[in-house]
Amino acid sequence: MKTFWTIVLGLFLLVGCDNSDDDPLGNWVKKSDFEGLPRGAAVSFVIDGKAYVGLGYNDDDNSTTDGYLKDFWVYSPATDRWDRIADFPGNGRVASVGFSINGKGYIGTGYDGDNKLKDFWEYDPTENVWTQKDNFLGGARYKAVGFSLNNYGYIGTGYGDDSVDKIDFYRFDPTAASGSQWMKVQSIGGSKRRGATAFTYSGKAYVCTGINNGVSLTDMWEYDPTADIWTKKTDLDDDDDWTIIRQNASSFVLDNKAYVFLGENSSTLSDVWQYDFANDTWVEMSSFEGSSRSNAAAFAVGGKAIVATGQTGSYYLDDVWEWRPYEESDEDD
Repeated sequence: MKTFWTIVLGLFLLVGCDNSDDDPLGNWVKKSDFEGLPRGAAVSFVIDGKAYVGLGYNDDDNSTTDGYLKDFWVYSPATDRWDRIADFPGNGRVASVGFSINGKGYIGTGYDGDNKLKDFWEYDPTENVWTQKDNFLGGARYKAVGFSLNNYGYIGTGYGDDSVDKIDFYRFDPTAASGSQWMKVQSIGGSKRRGATAFTYSGKAYVCTGINNGVSLTDMWEYDPTADIWTKKTDLDDDDDWTIIRQNASSFVLDNKAYVFLGENSSTLSDVWQYDFANDTWVEMSSFEGSSRSNAAAFAVGGKAIVATGQTGSYYLDDVWEWRPYEESDEDD
């Protein structure tokens, strides 16, 4: 009997002292640094298991672009390697939009230090060539969002050339003849916005965060391209434990979950939030292990989720991290 109670007491102490279940999951693993200049507000897209990252801003740049960069790099996750590709032929810029369709990458909009932009470009990785396409139909803007669904590209929201936040959306058809590649689709619901983030899952797109007239937004919307309809999802402040509100955040989708993280809200942030599509709910994960930052490039490629570059105030970054959501946080890896 004495032995029995000794075992019970030992189990009680073991369970009572184990707080591991209270710690959020998720681990960030340092990868090889981005080989170009450190930068904020770069753009990215993914083609055939490789990620392409370029543009952005660094005020230490000594070229003729006054800090608005034009270089582009390709990242191979299998080898953790960066290689430079053909420079972007348009103006160097920040806060542009990127996505890929049928093995080609697309870049458009942004700000070059003097003007908001509406030009739109296609990158062919086979030929390592950029080709200009029809200008974005919605007009010049930056801090818009973009995504691709069902072999079409979409761009909307942002801060327009008329100094007004935008709510409109447009569809790009890469197979259409020149002069007819863009058409207007249903505008997003809720508020106009800039500095939002977007991700796609199971044939639909999701847009959340951002600001309108300096006010942080709490709504989130799902876009169904087949019906051309936006549906409101659970607000980002619906639960007292959710603190997802921010602008200039990053996001990606990995293993049927979305992640929204980093960005700024009065100051730069390092928290990470996981979105459950089936339940329309959020849960906090382990925080980002690098420096807090905004305007970072993020993408899922080759079964890995990666965040690269970004900025903290006027400090520009070139570190690269892989997100592993099912591991416990380990600051030594």
